[in-house]
Amino acid sequence: MKNLTLLLLLISVFSFSQTKKELTKEIGDFQHELNREYSDPKESPLRGTNFKNFKGHPFFPADLKYRVTAKFTTTEDAVPFELPTSSGRTQPYREFGTATFDLDGKTYVLKIYQNLNLIKRKEYRDHLFLPFRDETNGKETYGGGKYMDLRIPTGKVIILDFNQSYQPFCAYNAYEYSCPIVPVENTLPISIMAGVKYDDVYFEH
Repeated sequence: MKNLTLLLLLISVFSFSQTKKELTKEIGDFQHELNREYSDPKESPLRGTNFKNFKGHPFFPADLKYRVTAKFTTTEDAVPFELPTSSGRTQPYREFGTATFDLDGKTYVLKIYQNLNLIKRKEYRDHLFLPFRDETNGKETYGGGKYMDLRIPTGKVIILDFNQSYQPFCAYNAYEYSCPIVPVENTLPISIMAGVKYDDVYFEH
C-alpha cells in the first residue's frame, strides 16, 4: 500500500486548518486512491475472480464525528517487540506513543506503533501504524480489525480519522500476505462506523 500510505502522510500535514468541505474531499480522495490501488494488478491483493469482480470498496458514509483530535503522548524508552502476524510469523515493532480521545462523551486510548523494518526506508521514517478493533468487526467490517496510517506529530496532539481506516491485505488474500494482528489493548468497546466496510464478494472463502 505504498502509494496510499504516502498519500495519507501528506494529507495529515494540513488536517488542522481544513474546512468541513475540504475534510470531506480528503476522505473522498482516500477512497478514490484505495479503489485505484485495488484495481491495479501490480498493487492489488486481489486475485482471480475477486480481482475481476472488483468494482470498488463499500464505505461507510463520511462522518466527521469519527475524525477526532487526540492527545498524543510519546512512549519513553519503548522496548522493541515481535508483533504476531496472520501467517504465524512475527514482525519487529515498538510502541511509539498513545492517543487519548473522546467520542460520544467517553474517553478512549489507543496505542500507536512503528514498524522497525519499514522506518529504515527514508520515505517511511516518520510513519506510524495504528491497528484497532471495534464492535463492527465480524459484522460490518473484517473480523480481524482495521488499520490506520499516521505520521509522527510535531506537537502533543494527533488527528485520528477513522474515515480513512482500511482492512489489511490478508483479509482479501491470506495466502500471499502476512498482516500484523491487532493487539488486545487496541480493542474499542464501541462501533466505529467509518472507513472501509466488509464486502463478501472480494473476501476469500
